Amino acid sequence: MRSMCCFSALLLLIMAPVVCQGGNILVFPMEGSHWVNMDVLLQALHSRGHSLTVVRSNKSWYIKEKSSYYNTITVSVEKAVDQKFIQKVIYEIMEYERGASRLVYLFHLIVGMFGTFLESHELLGGFVSALLDDAELTTYMKDSKFDLLLTDPCWGGGAIVAKYLNLPLVYNARWLIAGDAHLAIAPSPLSYIPVTGTRYTDRMTFVQRVNNMILHVITQIQLSWVIKDVYQKVCEKYLGPDCDYYQLMIDADIWLMRTDFVFDYPRPTMPNVIYMGGFQCKPAKPLPQHLEDFVQSSGDHGFIIMSLGTFVSELPADLANEIAATFAKLPQKVIWRYKGEKPDTLGNNTLLVDWMPQNDLLGHLKIKLFVAHGGTNGIQEAIYHGVPVVGIPLFFDQYDNILRLADRGGAKILSLSTMDKDDNFLKAIQEVLTEPSYRNNMQRLSRLHRDQQLTPMDNALFWMEFVMRHKGAAHLKAQGNRMPWYSYHSVDVALFLVGALILLLFTVFFLLRCLCAAVCKCKAKRD
Repeated sequence: MRSMCCFSALLLLIMAPVVCQGGNILVFPMEGSHWVNMDVLLQALHSRGHSLTVVRSNKSWYIKEKSSYYNTITVSVEKAVDQKFIQKVIYEIMEYERGASRLVYLFHLIVGMFGTFLESHELLGGFVSALLDDAELTTYMKDSKFDLLLTDPCWGGGAIVAKYLNLPLVYNARWLIAGDAHLAIAPSPLSYIPVTGTRYTDRMTFVQRVNNMILHVITQIQLSWVIKDVYQKVCEKYLGPDCDYYQLMIDADIWLMRTDFVFDYPRPTMPNVIYMGGFQCKPAKPLPQHLEDFVQSSGDHGFIIMSLGTFVSELPADLANEIAATFAKLPQKVIWRYKGEKPDTLGNNTLLVDWMPQNDLLGHLKIKLFVAHGGTNGIQEAIYHGVPVVGIPLFFDQYDNILRLADRGGAKILSLSTMDKDDNFLKAIQEVLTEPSYRNNMQRLSRLHRDQQLTPMDNALFWMEFVMRHKGAAHLKAQGNRMPWYSYHSVDVALFLVGALILLLFTVFFLLRCLCAAVCKCKAKRD
């Protein structure tokens, strides 16, 4: 019996490497906050035994060249979308929103910023060219025999590299270059699916639906422009003149979508879209001692945290002073992630920090409120921990993100142009702190989010390993994404049927006319 047990244990040890064999994954990421959540996914993949290689620029400021859980391929470029480039764009947007009307601000985002938007993708196109022009690097990538390529499709280079290396493609996605990734692959009725930037819910008036359609057309024109001007040229250079970049871009095997329907509005979807909203969220860990001492000193009042995200580390002096003065009037303690000069009006109840363990603070028992810019990562963590939000959206999708919480009763929205007027910031904070419905609604969203058969992270990992096991997921790709627009929308069928009906009516009319003529001719002969 004992020998049998030993034999069984030996057999399990022999079989274990086969069962747990890790894959070899090439990662083509994006910088900034997008890298922050990509990094969480990479750490989870590493913990399951997968080998990871990250492609980065020599000018990267977030993606480190040395890591204990991934290798790197560093591509040398003269210019890149670096921290200086991003911060210049952000501060320009902030100044416009503070000083311009909503119409002027929107026009600036759509038209004025398009040149900057195009420039950023041209830099990315140059990065892809520098990678594929380097014979040593391309030989290394081919010899490495990767099992799949994981990329963020907000930058469009990953699909080209995957095709060049003939690898299955997995997206860590929410945005596809210029808009919501759903719009490219799933039926998306604009009557109830708001385009990002409209600031609408899924219940739109007629005028709002008109605006929604107009903005959708504009974003599609921008997408086509970027593809034609940047990625199609790179595609033809390395993959041949017959390669259509748009078809290549939407041909991912799996779309790991960084959202879910607790946060987002219900909409049609596709079988190869896997929802993993909040995959980076986890139970809170103990705080560093200095932070724990600070929040414990808040007593029954509790504490508030404020963070405006990865890219915004400081604010104009007048706005920073207004925020600090507002916090000084509160009985709560405040932890504010801020790297600018210390505001003159900073109160004794406010602690400025360069970095904060945001997830752990949001999960603390004494947390009362999150003052946030509306980035996806922070919003999902607020939902996970059930913490109400006062939102100060700055750019891109942030207003729309906070709007989804506000629409469900868990947040209050302010704008940069009005928050420093008539004590609006203070009033918003006091309303969310004193009205129980905000916290109750966020707690309800938290319960819905957590009540899942699989955690979002486990779901994402399963489908990535599924792609590696089966060399892709072609059976989940809809044929409709390969059809021309007129066939997809049955315009050709409609035209054929209308033509057939017109022909039938014309034939009937012609026969009736001939019959009438014959009857009249016979009648004339009898007369």
